[in-house]
Amino acid sequence: MARTQDVVELILEDHRRMEELFRRMRSVEADQAAALREFADLLIAHALAEEAEVYPALKRYKNIDDEEVEHGEHEHDEGNKALLDLLEVGEPGSGDWDEKLEALVEAVTHHADEEERTILNGARENVAMRRREELGAAFLEERERQLKAGCGSADNVRRLVGS
Repeated sequence: MARTQDVVELILEDHRRMEELFRRMRSVEADQAAALREFADLLIAHALAEEAEVYPALKRYKNIDDEEVEHGEHEHDEGNKALLDLLEVGEPGSGDWDEKLEALVEAVTHHADEEERTILNGARENVAMRRREELGAAFLEERERQLKAGCGSADNVRRLVGS
């Protein structure tokens, strides 16, 4: 069980876990394929939970910019496409692995940085802790539901991307 229910902290924890998985996917000494599978599940579950439970709630706060929230959703789509490109490479270390991995790292890192500076800081400043904890519980529940459904499979990511 997570130490916190604060949705801001939960999202930040996921971002830090994604960074660790990027390090493992870059390391020839790590099980890169396992790291990619875990990353794919986490990225998709995280984004779907944000879009289902967090973003709609945050749009109701006048001090949180709706355009930033919508931009975050667009960046999820970009991350999903970059993830699909890497999933379709096949074997880690093969021809396009490094190139596709770096494109994924760039897309996700850019999104996480923007989200942390705009949406999450706005939530921290404008949303009461009790509400952030309610959103955190809903975020965790939806994220877990997605993880149990195998949301990071190439077939599901392909469906989300629409290709």
